[in-house]
Amino acid sequence: MNLPLKTIAMAAGLASATLLPQTVAAGELSLTVEGTVQYTPDSARLQFTASAEHAEPEQASRKVAEAMQQWREAIRPWRNDLEEYSDAAISLYSRPVPDRNNNESPETRAVASQTVSFSIRDLELLNPLIEKAQSIGLQYHLGAHQFFHSNEDELENQALAKAIEDARKRCAFAAEQFGQTCGDVVSVSLDNSHRPMPMMRAQAAEASDPITSVGPREISATISATFELD
Repeated sequence: MNLPLKTIAMAAGLASATLLPQTVAAGELSLTVEGTVQYTPDSARLQFTASAEHAEPEQASRKVAEAMQQWREAIRPWRNDLEEYSDAAISLYSRPVPDRNNNESPETRAVASQTVSFSIRDLELLNPLIEKAQSIGLQYHLGAHQFFHSNEDELENQALAKAIEDARKRCAFAAEQFGQTCGDVVSVSLDNSHRPMPMMRAQAAEASDPITSVGPREISATISATFELD
């Protein structure tokens, strides 16, 4: 059977087309990895308040001024170690005294208070300062959120570096299982977050035993990355 030359040429063209290599889109691998660095806080932000009340505003203010003077004298040995120091926050207001006789003019009391705030980078100063505050009658509350590390930026970078290193290692391992290699980064997103571990010893101001130790915490950084597979 003789086929027309045009038909033979078309068939030959189709046959040769099937022999050409096909273009396959490169694969991608996405993963999310977290890097964590543990640390122990070495600094604290503290706040103490002197308060007093009296029928006369002048008397209430005088009592607070006396307490603050005692405080300034007591901390003199450590004053240069107290950073971001401020004791200018003063307030004076009146509060009504509950009247059991239902008088038309209830009694009022003047309440004066003055707050001192600062940070320390040596936790060895914590107990002596708390003891001085307690002896003078200053009010305070000491919670976990008041403790921090003096170089948290560097700790965040360390956590991020761990996450990036782990992401590359996991990508290389996963790609090897598919008989491929981990290539360039297609996209990446970062998330740094502080996550204090619940191992810290914190006590309220009413406690008779000041805090003597601070437990470990951790800073974590999460990276979500997409790699090309070669």
